[in-house]
Amino acid sequence: MAEPAYKYNEQDKVLCFHGPLIYEAKILKRTVDTDEPEPSALYRVHYQGWHKRYDEWVDDTRLHPITEETLALQRRLETYHASKKPARKSSKGVSSSIPNKRTRDDQEKDAEEADYLQSPEIRLDIPEPLKCQLVDDWENISKNQQLVPLPRSPSITQILAMYRTSKLEKKSIKEDPEILDEVIQGLCMYFNRALGTILLYRFERQQYAELRKKYPNKDMTDIYGAEHLLRLYVQLPKLLVHTSMEKQSVLLLTEYLHDVLQFVQKMQKEFFVSEYQNASPTYVTMAGEV
Repeated sequence: MAEPAYKYNEQDKVLCFHGPLIYEAKILKRTVDTDEPEPSALYRVHYQGWHKRYDEWVDDTRLHPITEETLALQRRLETYHASKKPARKSSKGVSSSIPNKRTRDDQEKDAEEADYLQSPEIRLDIPEPLKCQLVDDWENISKNQQLVPLPRSPSITQILAMYRTSKLEKKSIKEDPEILDEVIQGLCMYFNRALGTILLYRFERQQYAELRKKYPNKDMTDIYGAEHLLRLYVQLPKLLVHTSMEKQSVLLLTEYLHDVLQFVQKMQKEFFVSEYQNASPTYVTMAGEV
């Protein structure tokens, strides 16, 4: 079996994804991962300015050469990540004379918190190329005042139908069509409910209002596409954490959700719009009033 070609050499300085951000790193050594069906290159990296205990093995999907383009991507990711941090609440003006009395509301909140802490943890790791897609999406809309052209083709409904077909056509894997359909229906339900409240940027709300008037009898999954489906994945862990499902069911659901995400990544060029549309001056004015 042929060994994979190395893209980077030892001692090369590169940019490396670590979590949601990109950091400058140095390649200490490299090897071949033979645990996978197809051998792949692995690199031992040291993050500049970090303690050596953070050194780790990574594959080349997390590495980028240092260029003006990748440095720009690094800055955009930092800006995007900073914009998502919740503002810290100030404690100024809070009176210390408030009586420490337990109310029924306090008890109910404690019970909800206990349920939350006991609920199974749901973690969805978004692949690095799709993280970049999210950053581009945010930048095009929030900074450039552009819009995703809607209705999209393929729509979310069509994407999930294509995913279903691809799963059932794999003869080597026995799929349960009922579970598959339940996962797809659940994704559509969550999307339709979450779109208008937590998935839109402010600049898009006017577009959403216009689409609701134009297509009053259509599900939003028939209108929106991969761009907004990907945003749902960012919010899903928060939405699903309050589910009453058992741990085994949560694990199965998480497995399917990751599988859908891998399918979307595989079809990234086909599913995501290549160019956002410029908003008209009239729309910009109306969007500022929403």
